[in-house]
Amino acid sequence: MDRFDFVVIGAGAAGEAAAQAALERGKRVAVVERELFGGSCSFWACIPSKSLLHGAAEHRCGTYPWQRASDRRDYMINRERRDWPDDTGHVHTLEEAGATLVRGEARIAGPGMVEVRRPDGSAQRLETAAVVVATGSQSKMPPIPGLAETGPWTNREATSTRELPRSLVVLGGGASGVELASVFARFGVETALIHSHDRLLERDHARNSEAIQRILRDDGVELRLGIRATRVRPRAGDRDAHVVELSDGGVVEGHQIMVALGRSFGLEDLGLESVGVDSKNLPRDGRLRIADGVFLIGDPAGPELFTHVSHYQGGLAVRMALGEDVSPDYRAIPRAVYLEPEVASVGVDLGQARSAGANAFELVADLATTARGYALEAAFGHLAIVVDRPSETILGASVVAPDASAAIHEVVLAIQARIPIPTLAGMLHAFPSTSRAFDGLYADALKQLRGAAQPA
Repeated sequence: MDRFDFVVIGAGAAGEAAAQAALERGKRVAVVERELFGGSCSFWACIPSKSLLHGAAEHRCGTYPWQRASDRRDYMINRERRDWPDDTGHVHTLEEAGATLVRGEARIAGPGMVEVRRPDGSAQRLETAAVVVATGSQSKMPPIPGLAETGPWTNREATSTRELPRSLVVLGGGASGVELASVFARFGVETALIHSHDRLLERDHARNSEAIQRILRDDGVELRLGIRATRVRPRAGDRDAHVVELSDGGVVEGHQIMVALGRSFGLEDLGLESVGVDSKNLPRDGRLRIADGVFLIGDPAGPELFTHVSHYQGGLAVRMALGEDVSPDYRAIPRAVYLEPEVASVGVDLGQARSAGANAFELVADLATTARGYALEAAFGHLAIVVDRPSETILGASVVAPDASAAIHEVVLAIQARIPIPTLAGMLHAFPSTSRAFDGLYADALKQLRGAAQPA
């Protein structure tokens, strides 16, 4: 039996971060992966989708054909026209850091014990002081009659295809659905998006949802909001397109259907019951420690499905396991959708703040009327902050701008460090950056908090 300080189950973003954190502290680490070291983000999600989004943005200028975008995507994820991604780089990085890598299906067999079934059928037992579960998530496939017969895509097929579909129907209006709908629409694919809520990314700030809807419509995406798909008739439409029947009685047609209706976590077969954990009723509150010596990180842990949250949790779980007095803090999780322009947010919106009992107010700046907006000929966009009166700190913010994913991090820091409005109002911002528009918001917030100065 092999003995380790940590056994990490899953080698995606969360698992790699946990392994590296433990190795940096001189611990003996085994990493078990059933598929690809590097995980979904590297091969079927974040990296390829952002590469394709870049190609789609350049294509609008007429200089970036689909073949170039597809080839660049392959290069980014080390496919290099292979039929299966190459995870050699991730393997070498972990091995050079000192990790022991094991390919196979892992199962917790009791406190401090992990069993691995290798691809050749052999078994290996690993004894450990701490188990870190970082198994990621998979796309949910809804039980819509007729859908399975169409060979539906998930994010895997959509980010790895080398051929553009003749037309596309996207089921789901979260980040993955809207980003990939934009990609294919910009490359000339007739694209429709169906979402059961009356606005896209309904958990985000309402202004951001409105901006995303405007961006997609400008890209040529047909939006069908507040309805859901009820049935699919394979190849029953024009030129053998699939017909998707909708809850409002309408239909849409597409030669390919992509499903982006949430994620499942597959914890049921990991043996968590052997350490007293009910895998079917785990709260996704990001607590990380779920039993003595057992930590859950990444997508299954919650509270958000972001790679940066996975990285954060990986390092934090190791510190917790080693006895450091630390705990997760999720007040300042940045969210970004990489459309054109970008859409980003952090913290809570005004409604959420007030529902939680905060005495808060919101201020909004129109990007199009700022120096940055004039320079870029921005047709729309905004920066908004939600301010807590008693503490004079920011509770949330949203940004729609070409560089929103960068600009939002000023407020991420302000929320995380509880920087007061008077301090923020005294900052210097480069002119005419997007972040410069925060100057006016901070100044106006200070006036509301302290009252406008009275004339002498």
